[in-house]
Amino acid sequence: MQNSTTDAVLDRAFRLLDAFRVPPQNLTLDELTARSGLPRSTAHRLAGQLERLGALERSRRGWRLGMTLFELGQMVPRQQHLRDVALAYMEDLYEATRETVQLAVLDDGEVLYVEIISGHRRVATPSRRGGRMPAHCTALGKAMLAFSADAGQGWIAQHPGLPARTARTLTDPADLRRELHDVRRLGLAYDRQEANEGLVCVAAPLLRPDGTARAALSVSMPAGGRIQPAQAAPAVHAAARAVSRELRQLVG
Repeated sequence: MQNSTTDAVLDRAFRLLDAFRVPPQNLTLDELTARSGLPRSTAHRLAGQLERLGALERSRRGWRLGMTLFELGQMVPRQQHLRDVALAYMEDLYEATRETVQLAVLDDGEVLYVEIISGHRRVATPSRRGGRMPAHCTALGKAMLAFSADAGQGWIAQHPGLPARTARTLTDPADLRRELHDVRRLGLAYDRQEANEGLVCVAAPLLRPDGTARAALSVSMPAGGRIQPAQAAPAVHAAARAVSRELRQLVG
C-alpha cells in the first residue's frame, strides 16, 4: 500500500514537472493545473513541496523550474560526455559560419536538443536547449533516423501519420523513406523549411563504432541568407566525423 501511494505521488510530481516542457516556462497555478491534469489543490500542494526541494522556484507569474533540476541535468552522463567533446567543434563551426549550431540526440522518437550556440544575429528557431521536435521534420532527426539500426523503418512504422509543421514538411512515409535512403548514402541530412518557415538546416550524424548514430550535429540558417546548407555541409560533415572519433575513444 505504501509503495502504491509513493508511486502515485511520484507520478503526480513528474506530471507537474512535465508541464514545463513547452513554453512559456513561467506558469501560474491555473496553467499548471490545465497542463498537468491534476486537481488545483493537488497541483498547489505539490508545487509548494517541489519549491521547498529546489525543483521549482517562485516567479512573478507563479512557478518556474528550479536550479536543482538544472544542476542534476548537467550530470547526466550521456549528455555530459557528448557535450564536453562536441563543444569545441561546435564553436569552430559557429566561427566558420556565424550561424546557429545545434547538438541533439534522439530520445523516445523525438529530437532532444543538448546544446545550441548562436550569436547576436540569430534567427528565430523552434529549438532551444532541452527542447524537443518531431524527428521527421528536422535535419538532425533525419540524420539520426537514417543511421539507426533499421535505417528509420521502425520509427516510420510507429509514426504512420507524420504531422505537417509547414507546407514543406514530409508527411508521406514513402517520401521520408526515400529521403532517409539519400541521407544514409550522403552522410548528410537537410531541412528545407520543413520545421520552420524561412529556416533551413544541414546535419550529420555522430556515429558509434557499429555505424549507428548516437547523436547529430547541425548548422541552421535563414533560407536565402548569405550562407546556405550546401556551403556549410563540408564543415558540418568534417566536424561530425571528428566528434565521432573522439567519442569512440572515450566511451566506445
